[in-house]
Amino acid sequence: MPLDPIDITILREVQNDARIANITLADRVGLSPSPCSRRVKLLEEGGVIEGYRAILNRPAVGLGLTVFAGVRVERHAQDHADAFVEAVLSMPEVVACHLISGDVDFLIEVVVPDMATYESTILRQLLALKAIRDIRSSFAMRSYKADGALPLSPIRVATRTP
Repeated sequence: MPLDPIDITILREVQNDARIANITLADRVGLSPSPCSRRVKLLEEGGVIEGYRAILNRPAVGLGLTVFAGVRVERHAQDHADAFVEAVLSMPEVVACHLISGDVDFLIEVVVPDMATYESTILRQLLALKAIRDIRSSFAMRSYKADGALPLSPIRVATRTP
């Protein structure tokens, strides 16, 4: 879906405040409310806006430990990778999973209350998988930026017919 400068502005505003009122959004992007609402709907239907959510303070809700775990699977076989991904997708504690290049195959971000929970619920579940060759964990000591907005650059803007 090609995006024009107004779409980019809408996306920036919605990333900053998903609860923004349409009339306020329309004013900020220089449209009247009805065309602004239509554009947001098109961005949603086109899959550019995938959803809306609240960003919670992890320690405030009892999730004080963030772990980044690099996972290597056995022999790069597709069935091993599929088994790993299926297991990870079923774990609510895993908030992100990326297939990456380099020394490990996957990088996962895990959010749990404490080290004991990480060890008992995540490591034991993952290490039980035959697909897992190695897990290397790094622990976030402090987060300075998490869940940031995407950097929407004018370079990505394409012309769009109304």
